[in-house]
Amino acid sequence: MAASLPRRTLLLAAAIAAGTPAVSHAAPGRPGAGPQAPAPPAGRAGPTTPAAWSVRPFGLEDVTLGPGVFSDKRRLMLDHARGYDVNRLLQVFRANAGLSTLGAVAPGGWEGLDGEANGNLRGHYTGHFLTMLSQAYRSTGERVFTERIGTMVGALAEVREALRGDPAVLSTRGRFGAAVENVRGSYQYVDLPAGVLGDTTTITLAAWVKPAHDGDWARVVDFGDDTNRYLYLAARNADGVPRFAITDSGAGGEQGLDGTAALPLDEWSHLAVTLADGTGTLYVDGTAVARNTAMTLTPAVLGPLAHHWLGRSHYPADPVFAGAFEEFNVWSRALSAEEIAALLDVRAADSPAGRGDLASYAFDETGGGRFADASGRGLTATLRRTWGGPSHPGFLAAYPETQFIELESMTGSDYTRVWAPYYTAHKILRGLLDAHLATGDGRALDLASGMCDWMYSRLSKLPAATLQRMWGIFSSGEFGGIVEAICDLHAVTAEARHLALARLFDLDRLIDACAADTDVLDGLHANQHIPIFTGLVRLYDETGEERYLTAARNFWGMVVPHRMYSIGGTSTGEFWKARDVIAGTIGDTTAESCCAYNLLKLSRTLFFHEQDPAYMDYYERTLYNQVLGSKQDRPDAEKPLVTYFIGLTPGHVRDYTPKQGTTCCEGTGMESATKYQDSVYFAAADGGALYVNLYSPSTLTWAERGVTVTQTTEYPREQGSTLTIDGGSASFALRLRVPSWATAGFRVTVNGRAVPGTPVPGSYFTVSRAWRRGDTVRVRVPFRLRVEKAVDDPSLQALFHGPVNLVARDPSTGLLECGLYRNAGLSGDLLPTLTPVPGRPLHYTLDGTEWAPFAEGTEDPTHAYFRRSEPRVVFGGTDSGVANPAKADGTTLLDEVWAGAPFSGKGALVTHVRSTVDAWVDGGLLGREEGEQVVRTARKASYAD
Repeated sequence: MAASLPRRTLLLAAAIAAGTPAVSHAAPGRPGAGPQAPAPPAGRAGPTTPAAWSVRPFGLEDVTLGPGVFSDKRRLMLDHARGYDVNRLLQVFRANAGLSTLGAVAPGGWEGLDGEANGNLRGHYTGHFLTMLSQAYRSTGERVFTERIGTMVGALAEVREALRGDPAVLSTRGRFGAAVENVRGSYQYVDLPAGVLGDTTTITLAAWVKPAHDGDWARVVDFGDDTNRYLYLAARNADGVPRFAITDSGAGGEQGLDGTAALPLDEWSHLAVTLADGTGTLYVDGTAVARNTAMTLTPAVLGPLAHHWLGRSHYPADPVFAGAFEEFNVWSRALSAEEIAALLDVRAADSPAGRGDLASYAFDETGGGRFADASGRGLTATLRRTWGGPSHPGFLAAYPETQFIELESMTGSDYTRVWAPYYTAHKILRGLLDAHLATGDGRALDLASGMCDWMYSRLSKLPAATLQRMWGIFSSGEFGGIVEAICDLHAVTAEARHLALARLFDLDRLIDACAADTDVLDGLHANQHIPIFTGLVRLYDETGEERYLTAARNFWGMVVPHRMYSIGGTSTGEFWKARDVIAGTIGDTTAESCCAYNLLKLSRTLFFHEQDPAYMDYYERTLYNQVLGSKQDRPDAEKPLVTYFIGLTPGHVRDYTPKQGTTCCEGTGMESATKYQDSVYFAAADGGALYVNLYSPSTLTWAERGVTVTQTTEYPREQGSTLTIDGGSASFALRLRVPSWATAGFRVTVNGRAVPGTPVPGSYFTVSRAWRRGDTVRVRVPFRLRVEKAVDDPSLQALFHGPVNLVARDPSTGLLECGLYRNAGLSGDLLPTLTPVPGRPLHYTLDGTEWAPFAEGTEDPTHAYFRRSEPRVVFGGTDSGVANPAKADGTTLLDEVWAGAPFSGKGALVTHVRSTVDAWVDGGLLGREEGEQVVRTARKASYAD
């Protein structure tokens, strides 16, 4: 067994056995255990190969990409990974913990406090970025990536530590000295003791504020019981101007004062309100901007109030005030206009008004969580979070735990309130685990393990029925690949609770249906469910429960090919439709990129258990088409330039900057572009065979067999590949994938001599020998131009040359009509009908329209599908003058003729044409004389081989 493990895994297994730093979840106030900086690569700690796997992958560090389309695309993403400011990603985490965000601006989109659904997915992108950095480091060994990982992990450790304790003052510079900052996204507010207002009938409130966000209804002051009885001073009302209001009968009974202009952001403004003798006045920067002489309500009328808050509203939907406070004073009298104007130049204590006699806070504290009252009444205030604090010290997120709590009682989807919190947790968990496996950073393992302990502490207490309901809710209950990540963590920690946690995500009705091979996918959200099944395969690895593996295997077969588009993608508008409906689901929002990413992951994981070549056929299709084509071919420092949807409608232009960036698909796109080599080679678990799954320029270092395998090719521009063995001698079987589309001419030579045997399309061709340094294996994989038909409309077709999906570049928005048989070769290859574009490999023209590989990441309008039109019978460019007849199912005479290809020569073709024509004439589908004309034309024409 040991001989079959990769070198680094052996080192890691030894490290674990020798005592990998224990996973520790420190009590509040005590830092977690683990090294404070990433260890060198040799110190990585990770799981060994699961015993259930009959083949295993190589590490990204063991396979080096050579020059070609993959390395070109990866280089663009690596540059993005090197240059993007990681403090922007950390901003939302630091804000949630009330820490300084170091002036960083959140990435925006789904990863911003103002993002879609109010930023309820924020934090997910940070996990993706950590995974990308980890893969980049493992692939290149560049220190810049491990340094960035260390920065991010260290910051997340500080965030978790801050979340464990009470919120602490974040001091900033104020108008007269120190002030307190309330970072947007921190959900922090100042809680004043009861009795601030007493039974006063006259009052003045005054505060210096520096708003950092333009959210409506953010409160500077809100004293009240609930949404019935209160008084408040808001920095902005619905019109964007300051408002003071008081009521004892809810919003409809408010007596108020509204300003005339919005407060400037990131600048200090002075707000004051006086209320006396039925008149209220609102001042902004010392100037009266509103007066109401019909204000009959006073603090005395309201009576004792339960809450006295600065920065928080009694209306739960209102935002917490974001910005800074300096000086808040309350007087039991109405200050004069002159007294209020004087407050602009000096502190209240140094002004004619003096400190507030009811409450006076300078907010000049630089630490702790309490604020001294200088009024003489001893009303010490406390800094608090609206949500209190985490239920377990392992909690780590970029938003409060409230989303997780609320999900437990939800009965229907509402992602504006709760948007996939466990999905977001998965991305963070996966990123931390990948960081640990790549660098050996014990802090990352501690954070990941703590997250799982926190999840277990919540989920293990819930009834089974509650869990089943949660995981069945669209979007809100989505949990992504969390089961896979937890199983991978369990393989490192061996903690029983982690495996128990993984099983708490079982969605039994889906698992049981798929295990029984009952297709229930119609109407389901595709990417919510695909990663579930990769997790089930890993659960099978950890538990041996057969239904998990059976369900995953059957599920894959329900998607591929029954819900698969030509490029390998699936879903329309994120959802699945009925089985075998392809033409009927094509639209602008087909083929969500995340779905392709997750189906590739599931395909390779299933292959570890059963070496069905169909999994790798699918892998090649999707990798060489959708995944490559989802990355734009240009650099960008701010965005990864990856598609969300890939519309397959005629003339669609790919959008590489969807929804302002930071979507799920841009996250998985970053990962895809830094692991292109992950499935080029696999090894049999016993080390006796090497699988070559993809023909890709690369070098494999197979340390335990003492050999390197260098694959030199320009595939798919080149129709084949050359593999050179170097290093020592070793005996093993070389298993070369024969693509299912390689129906003729696949050949293998070793050192120039043909290897006997008959390659079978859709299988592996095996060469077994004792390999020596310098042995050269040449694989010839001839391409043919072929079409693939939509199962529900055979006239709607996609064009392939070998593995490459060729798409038309044309701005028209109607389906192109194309004929392809006119110059078909005796082999059945349709390529002679197309004209090559000089100097541009894999580019062709047909009737003046350019066709190019889908993988090219351009913004050209494309046609992935076209309408097949063969109106007349033409052979070798010679028109018979006979209309091409069709059967009721749409099959034409030419379809049946060319279905007999390849032909050994022209005579064989003519013989087949004669037999086909006779059958159609006998069936009344073709006239006798027309049939003879078809045969004469076939005999007269010239054909390419």
